[in-house]
Amino acid sequence: MSLSTVRKPWPASEFPGLPSLSSVRDEMNRLLDGMFLRPFSAPAMAGPVEGASWIPAIDLAETDSEIQVRAELPGVAPQDVDVSVTGERLVISGEKKIAKESQGNGWMHRESACGVFGRTLTLPESVDPAKVSAKYENGVLIVTMAKQPAGKARRIPVACA
Repeated sequence: MSLSTVRKPWPASEFPGLPSLSSVRDEMNRLLDGMFLRPFSAPAMAGPVEGASWIPAIDLAETDSEIQVRAELPGVAPQDVDVSVTGERLVISGEKKIAKESQGNGWMHRESACGVFGRTLTLPESVDPAKVSAKYENGVLIVTMAKQPAGKARRIPVACA
């Protein structure tokens, strides 16, 4: 003989103001999908620019003298990309405009994709804004930034009043 427990779901009306268990479960699934299905889509050190509809993939490399950032921007024209550096922040933003059209005998097909994009990165060190270069080749933006020389400590003598 086995004992089994039959549980009836509590009606939502008994707990006004609390979300239903199914909505909590759906939200948890959405969060976990984001963590495990797209684990590297938005690193903790970077964030999207407000209003962005697409976030490009970014690689960051560092040497003793410079920091290099590579952003994948397929289908984006170089003139539609903005790069700015302030202190320890790099902002890459712009707009993606793609229109494809094909025609045949009595038919036409047109597709377009557009939207703004942006990434804001907090750099590991301050960079010299005067020594930043950006080049675009084969859908990849490469931003090279010279590190700001570290300030040397200086002993300040204290004068007697």
